[in-house]
Amino acid sequence: MNVRRNRPASRITIAAAAAGATALGLVTLTACGTGTADAGGDGTVDVVASFYPLEFVAEEVGGEHVSVTTLTKPGVEPHDLEIKPRQTAELSEADVAFYLKGLQPAVDAAVAQSGVKKAVDAAELGAGEHGEEHTGEQPDEHGEEHGGEHTGEHSGEPESGGDGHDHSGGASDPHLWLDPTQYAEVAEGFAKTLAEADPDHAAAYEKNAEALVKKLEALDKDFADGLRNRTTDTFITTHAAFGHLASRYGLEQEAIGGLDPEAEPSPARMRELHTIAEREKVTTVFFETLVSDATAKTLAADTGLKTDVLDPLEGITDRSAGDDYFEVMRANLDALRKALGSG
Repeated sequence: MNVRRNRPASRITIAAAAAGATALGLVTLTACGTGTADAGGDGTVDVVASFYPLEFVAEEVGGEHVSVTTLTKPGVEPHDLEIKPRQTAELSEADVAFYLKGLQPAVDAAVAQSGVKKAVDAAELGAGEHGEEHTGEQPDEHGEEHGGEHTGEHSGEPESGGDGHDHSGGASDPHLWLDPTQYAEVAEGFAKTLAEADPDHAAAYEKNAEALVKKLEALDKDFADGLRNRTTDTFITTHAAFGHLASRYGLEQEAIGGLDPEAEPSPARMRELHTIAEREKVTTVFFETLVSDATAKTLAADTGLKTDVLDPLEGITDRSAGDDYFEVMRANLDALRKALGSG
């Protein structure tokens, strides 16, 4: 089940109502002796996901056999989330806590304090063998076709003085779900987690994960094909959230700020971005839906560039360009194609 905008009722809202006085609607559960989790007698595994991308995976992979709640409500910037002590106590009663270490410090602390039965860091799931199977094939093909014009310019080395460079999507960038191949690894790994918590439905979790991975592989191909024959590799964005996406498809991310979406750029960084935009023939400054667009619009006005949305998919709101991960990612692809001269 996907999170939808403007729906009168959903599993999440029903779970929130059942929790009564709890601010985030985390559901108390126990586990039955057979190894299959039993949340309130309904036989489902109770999963608490820290924010939307992990909630989406949990629902897609778990299907009818899981009950998923999220700590980050729609419209809340995940980096800004605060957890109350009572919510930490309720978190401890879940079967599985599904989070991304390093993205939300408040969640990291709550998970550590809660003593939850099973805490799963998505970053560890996204670093498995699956990545070796996918890494580089389609993007490398593109790089050979497109690389002649830009090889000397885009070495991947940070330029001096920049405080918003992030080309590699490395360990400092937690936004791994923006690379469909890494997100597929997370799905496969989480299926194994659910199978351990609920062995009676292991086959269902494996089947659901396989279906999700196929959709992610198709999305990966759409990005690789859609971004061929572009006129520039470089895009400017307010928030350095797109390092994994850029690395996957041979792009160069230039962020106005850094990994903190609220960070203000230095005057030196703004001057540097002017130079980069002119040199790399950048057409567009991207902003996102959950933070202010003021800095992006200021830079765009100063440089004569356009603005557009590139969504890091940290949450789905009424302003999102789609109702779920796949719809928003394809909207991101359309925006990148226009900005990079691919479409």
